[in-house]
Amino acid sequence: MKLVRRISFLLILSGIMLGLGGYGALKAEEFFYPHKYQDKEARVPAKQITQTAQKEEMEEQVIEAAVEDRPVVTADTLYLVETVDLSEGTVDEKEEAIPVKYIGLDREELLEELSFYDNNPPLTEQELGFETIELTAFSKDRVAICKYYRPKKEDRSFYLMVADHFIVVYEEDKRTIYMNTDILLENLSDALQAEIIRGKYVENEEELYHFLESYSS
Repeated sequence: MKLVRRISFLLILSGIMLGLGGYGALKAEEFFYPHKYQDKEARVPAKQITQTAQKEEMEEQVIEAAVEDRPVVTADTLYLVETVDLSEGTVDEKEEAIPVKYIGLDREELLEELSFYDNNPPLTEQELGFETIELTAFSKDRVAICKYYRPKKEDRSFYLMVADHFIVVYEEDKRTIYMNTDILLENLSDALQAEIIRGKYVENEEELYHFLESYSS
């Protein structure tokens, strides 16, 4: 009986010692490796942070994609300029280098720039008779604008002279024929005939056409 009690006591004592040893080992591991369990506990929040970062990155990509879908002028954009002469009714189109200040602009921004140009044309444009400018085509690959001009006519002088009894209009050099007329010299007054025989000076086109309308048959 005593032997049984001793064996039971030893078993209980062994179990207690084993439990204390395991507890001590666990505490020792926590002491020497304090971040082991913290890292394990932090895995879930870290995953959530990663998901949040990915979501934000996706949103940024969507925004960037939306911006990229908006066509803007680039250095490779084809730039066509159409010039219209309102006086002569002629049209000329040519490719030019894209102005640096237009690069990076979208359609609305380019329209603003052209509006400013229209209201404040350079002096060189004014001298050419600049009237207005408009945007006729816009994409990231091709931009076309149209400039309208009404050149100012220079005053030209003429001479009325006689050839084969008819009045002939010569240019200012008195050698180049500007126009033949059906006006006979003999149908004019003596004073006007004498003036034309010597070479009657006509100051400008307005005066010339006034004469022609007055004496043409």
